[in-house]
Amino acid sequence: MTAAEERPLIWVGSTRTDLRRFPRQVRRDIGQALYAAQQGETDPATKPLKGFGGRSVVEIIADHIGDTWRAVYTVRFAEAVYVLHVFQKKSKRGIGTPKRDMDLIHQRLTEAERLHHERQN
Repeated sequence: MTAAEERPLIWVGSTRTDLRRFPRQVRRDIGQALYAAQQGETDPATKPLKGFGGRSVVEIIADHIGDTWRAVYTVRFAEAVYVLHVFQKKSKRGIGTPKRDMDLIHQRLTEAERLHHERQN
């Protein structure tokens, strides 16, 4: 994919502002994975997010000084990569994404669908 074919990032909700609050190394790691997605590639720090039926909703996992940071995006729409949620995983129990965060991801995926349809018209 050439620079002209690179898919733009669309930041849904407060994702861009939230990401700017993360430590520099975490921002760098997440940025690298998002850039790979824009190029149509898959970064090693990513995996499909469970509960979305397939590989169209992807989670970036960045570990930094004993903390885990996450970013969730969708490649469901061919024209852009929609960043749905970024957060620090606080729970020390289990590896699952907390329900509150999953609810927000579902809400923002619906918003991304609306934005996608607006961009098509």
